[in-house]
Amino acid sequence: MEIPAINLKAIILVHWLLTLWGCMNGLPDSFAWGNFSVLAVGLWAVGQRDSVDAVLMLLIGLSLTILTDIVHFGVYYPLMESLTNSSDAFRFSASMAILSLLLKPVSCFFVYQMYRERGGDYNLHFGFPSVTRDRTTYDSLDHQPPAADPAPPFNQA
Repeated sequence: MEIPAINLKAIILVHWLLTLWGCMNGLPDSFAWGNFSVLAVGLWAVGQRDSVDAVLMLLIGLSLTILTDIVHFGVYYPLMESLTNSSDAFRFSASMAILSLLLKPVSCFFVYQMYRERGGDYNLHFGFPSVTRDRTTYDSLDHQPPAADPAPPFNQA
């Protein structure tokens, strides 16, 4: 089964709209700064179509905002719910922010596919660097093959 190609512009637009609606009432400014800065990195990834770094930064940023959004909801949702008496504007704003949070893992999956399409290959290596004993590509300095065409000797007259 082939994965459908999702346009990066559509992902950025959907998250921008949901974040904009999520910032209307109740969530702190750090929620807006965190999400809009990641969307700015997304605009960089849209602008430079061949940049692997831009897409990787967007992927890392989306992944980090998943964590920060969960922290924001855990800390500020009960506080703001009691302050706003669960107004309709607060419920709408929180619903849009939660919908954005629920869509972020799907967006991360599609951004990772774009990262792979642009030539990115991210391998995780944990631990210390190690020296291998593979000597298949080792060139010995003692046994150099002779040059094919040696230079003519210098003749003095």
